[in-house]
Amino acid sequence: MLFFVLVYTIACNTFQYRETNQFYKHQTKQLIKEIKAEPYPIVDSINSIAAPTWVGTTNFDLRKPNFVIIHHTAQNSCDQTLRTFTLERTKVSAHYVICKDGTVHHMLNDYMRAWHGGIAKWGNNTDINSSSIGIEIDNNGFEPFEPKQIESLLNLLSILKNKYKIPEANFIGHGDIAPKRKVDPNINFPWALLAQKGYGVWFEPNPNIILQNSLSIPYALALVGYDVKDSTAAKLAFKRHFRQDSTANITDADKSVLAQLIQNKLGVK
Repeated sequence: MLFFVLVYTIACNTFQYRETNQFYKHQTKQLIKEIKAEPYPIVDSINSIAAPTWVGTTNFDLRKPNFVIIHHTAQNSCDQTLRTFTLERTKVSAHYVICKDGTVHHMLNDYMRAWHGGIAKWGNNTDINSSSIGIEIDNNGFEPFEPKQIESLLNLLSILKNKYKIPEANFIGHGDIAPKRKVDPNINFPWALLAQKGYGVWFEPNPNIILQNSLSIPYALALVGYDVKDSTAAKLAFKRHFRQDSTANITDADKSVLAQLIQNKLGVK
C-alpha cells in the first residue's frame, strides 16, 4: 500500500510541475544553442577591422561556484517556495530548497546562475549570483530550523565543498552579502555547528586577541567582507551571524571575534 501511495505522490508532483519542467528544458536548450554558436565578429575599436575567422581556444571549462549562500525562505511552506520559484513573474530562484522534513529539491544545475542573491556585495565581489550556489531552507524567518533540515544541509554542503573545492570561509548567509535588505538565515541558524564541520568560520571571544585601536569598527567589518555603506546594517549582520545577537552594539567580546575573523581572512596564525 505504501508503495502505491509513494508512486501516486510522485506522479502528482510530476504533473504539478510538468509545465515548469518543460520550460526548464526549453531554457537550457536555448542556452546550449548560444554556447555552441560561433561568436559574431567583434569589431576592433582601434582600427575597425574584424577578425575574418572564428578561432576557438582549446583551453576552457565550465565556470564553477566559489561561494555557497544560505537563505531562509521567509515563506510558510516548502510548496509555497517551490511555486514561487516556478513562476516567471517572481524573477527569483535558488539551486536548492530544503524542506522541513529534510527533503532536498535540486532546482537548477550548479553551473548555472540562479537569481537568489539580488543586489549584494562581499569584499570586492559585486556579482555574487555569478559565483555562488543558493540554498533556501524552508523557514518563515522566526522559527528554529528542524534537525532533519540541518542534517540534509550538512550532507549537501559536504558534496558541494568537495565537488567544487569551495573555501571554508565562503559559506555565508544572505544577510552577510545584503545587510541593508536581508536578515536570513535568521538568528536561530546554527553557524557554529556548520563551522565545526568545515562550512564557514566561527570564533568565540578570546581576551588574548583584541581588535587594534587603530581599526574602526566599519573598517574592520569591511576587512571581513561586509558592505559598510550602511555601517549599522553591517554591524547588525555581523552580530546576527557571528554572535547570534540582534543588537548593533559592539562589545569587547564582539571586537575579539572581529579581530579573529580578520586574522583568518589574512591568513594570520
